[in-house]
Amino acid sequence: VQHVVEDELAQTIQTFSAIGGTGVVIDVKTGEVIAMVSAPDFDPNHVNADPAENRFNRATLGVYEMGSTFKSFNTAMALDAGISSKDYFDARAPIRIGRFSIRDYHPMGRALTVEEIFEHSSNVGSAHMAQKMGIEKQRAFLASLGQLEPVVMELPERGAPLSPKNWGEVELMTISFGHGIAVSPMHVVAGVTAMANGGMYIPPTILKRDAGADLHAHRVLKPETSTEMNRLFRLVVERGTARKADVPGYPVGGKTGTSEKSKAGGYARKALLSSFIGVFPADAPQYAILVIIDEPKGTKETAGYATGGWTAAPATSRIVARIAPMLGVEPRLGPNNEPGIADREGEAIQMAQDH
Repeated sequence: VQHVVEDELAQTIQTFSAIGGTGVVIDVKTGEVIAMVSAPDFDPNHVNADPAENRFNRATLGVYEMGSTFKSFNTAMALDAGISSKDYFDARAPIRIGRFSIRDYHPMGRALTVEEIFEHSSNVGSAHMAQKMGIEKQRAFLASLGQLEPVVMELPERGAPLSPKNWGEVELMTISFGHGIAVSPMHVVAGVTAMANGGMYIPPTILKRDAGADLHAHRVLKPETSTEMNRLFRLVVERGTARKADVPGYPVGGKTGTSEKSKAGGYARKALLSSFIGVFPADAPQYAILVIIDEPKGTKETAGYATGGWTAAPATSRIVARIAPMLGVEPRLGPNNEPGIADREGEAIQMAQDH
């Protein structure tokens, strides 16, 4: 699995002329990190043969504004507080605060349900949802997911999140869509395991855990909230921004993210951090996967686009197609990746491998 993630990440970085990338696969029931890649890499047998920056672990030490993948946390927080996925929030116009404007990449020009806000990745709708929750609830929820402290795991290279010292109304809204707070990729994938596994946050580990071992887990979501989040993750892949993440026989759910990297005085519009956080199989998640491409450049095949849906999502699809059979994930054989007849199992696995 480690080799597959390394291979697909390297190919994606090359295809999109990116400066680097990260890939993580984690077992959502145990917190075991099955694969962790930081690229470009280095040869530990010849440490000084590669540039010093290659030894920087992007997966656990680097902290980044993660963009729309953070909407997973914002949506889960709202649902767990009693808001329905069918409740509406105003997304008709940008939100203006002083000299700042919060706007949507593809504005719908109407009120949107929570489900539609997540599916269409609406910044405006997400900000209004966060406003209804309030600053203290947002901060407490992110703390419960471990997003405000270094990840607890067996590595010394663990980045400390950058969160606002003055957590006001503007920060409340921008954090809802992944700006104004910086965390490591491991923070995000560990947080999403709780969305997928029934609502339990499990600190990630690079060690094999024995059956019955204490996972040091704590509940952050109601089981029904986790069920609803898995449904929404699948919706984003079926008809939202992450359609290229799907795999025949192995339904994927998740959320794309595309954020402009921060620089002195603002953001670098052409320096993107494009990502996809996913779970599979979507109907009963066993694994979470995060793929991040650092500063990808659009290609002729992508019509110049370098967003998460065009870069990280297809890479995720290829990774899942290769590793799901290795990990013993049962293929879905019916229409729309639903469970089907068992005697077509070999056919589904072959389809996934060919894909």
